[in-house]
Amino acid sequence: MSTYAVGDIQGCYKPLKKLLKKIGFAPGKDRLWCVGDLVNRGPKSLDSLRLLREIDDSLVVVLGNHDLHFLAVHEGCTPMRRKDRLRELLAAKDCDKLADWLRLKSLAHSEIVETETGPRPFLMVHAGIAPNWSVGKTLKLAAEVETALREKPRKYLNHMYGDEPSLWDDGLDKQRRLRTITNYLTRIRFCDSEGRLRLDLKEGIDTAPPGYEPWFRWQRVSTETDIVFGHWAAIEGVSGHERIHALDTGCVWGGTLTAMRLEDGKRFSVSG
Repeated sequence: MSTYAVGDIQGCYKPLKKLLKKIGFAPGKDRLWCVGDLVNRGPKSLDSLRLLREIDDSLVVVLGNHDLHFLAVHEGCTPMRRKDRLRELLAAKDCDKLADWLRLKSLAHSEIVETETGPRPFLMVHAGIAPNWSVGKTLKLAAEVETALREKPRKYLNHMYGDEPSLWDDGLDKQRRLRTITNYLTRIRFCDSEGRLRLDLKEGIDTAPPGYEPWFRWQRVSTETDIVFGHWAAIEGVSGHERIHALDTGCVWGGTLTAMRLEDGKRFSVSG
């Protein structure tokens, strides 16, 4: 059995099929971890979700910002944006079933994987974490959002959008709290040493303003835990840290779709 973590799919159905064939993925035997952003931007979000739902028993998904945006549009909480490519998915007869399936997924996942060098703990999120969050705190805060999304989805999704608060505080009230957790887990790229977010910055590492760095340069988790994430195509799958695994290699932007086998760290990529 092998465990593969795959980067942002974003509706790139054909590359996903090609990648699964390349790695010889066997549902029921192997497992596939998806770092989020399964839909949008690419041409085949509907087909991508249908394929992934079919192998749900072999799948682990954490939600990305585009997945949450799709759910918000589906629930009538926000209109589609100009660049969205969700019409086919939203018009599909099984859209409600696919949305319900997606809505039950997590925002963070932690698991010990038996690697070639022995058991190693892994944490998977879509974008990143705050500097002072432990694995346990990350999972606990993610669970708050997951509960809101399952029990009161419209209330949560109606208040999800926005860049403020820009800094985590344990005393934040309910909706501001949920929005801030969501922004760390699904949108973070740059922050300062305290975790103050700069969500307007989306380019490469060398574009950081004074006092800001990529989130993974501040975190402390990777001394004991490998972190798997996507979201940041501009860094082209390179974090510069042996235990921080960036997997968004920009398939939807003309790059590649990448999977990493967790047992040995080997990467497999296919062109878009």
